[in-house]
Amino acid sequence: MLVRGFKAWCENVALQFRKEVGLSASDPLDARLLAKHLDVEVWTPEQVPGLDQKYCGVLLKQDPSSWSAVTICVGVKDLIVINSSHSKARQGSDLMHELSHILIGHEPARMDIAEGGMLMLNSYNRDQEEEANWLAGCLLLPRDALVLIRREGMGLVEFIRKYGVSQQMLSWRLNVTGVDKQMERTRRRMGIRLSR
Repeated sequence: MLVRGFKAWCENVALQFRKEVGLSASDPLDARLLAKHLDVEVWTPEQVPGLDQKYCGVLLKQDPSSWSAVTICVGVKDLIVINSSHSKARQGSDLMHELSHILIGHEPARMDIAEGGMLMLNSYNRDQEEEANWLAGCLLLPRDALVLIRREGMGLVEFIRKYGVSQQMLSWRLNVTGVDKQMERTRRRMGIRLSR
């Protein structure tokens, strides 16, 4: 469960990082740009030095849906490995999710490699995952951007392409922020005023 004030904090963080990299409040924020700004390395399994091609094949071909991204801390440096077999929109979302864990300061989960090379998550914190999901959503699609698409009537396909997100992510953000309900209430009020 998200603590009171966390959602507003996330929206503010999304705006803060847009300013820091020279973007407006409603501009798309590429996850790789944010990673670079935060000095976080981003690799795919193919880029991991010394990773046996056999294991790379297991990760990307035999069971690509078993994992999305993983953050590794080496000394004081964070490194995120993302699943390159996923769509660009999914990779961006997964990367933003991992960056959100870092920004919030979450304790990393424990990962092991099972016999046969499969990655296994040995700890899972539901609250931390919910927080990272929320912040990632704000970073990818801040409320200002959602209001903008509704005000300007931008087509969903155009918006999805511009922001590099999936339709599922866009629908989720529109739903959880209440932007569509807010815009509908505004339209109704304006219609009532105009008809008087």
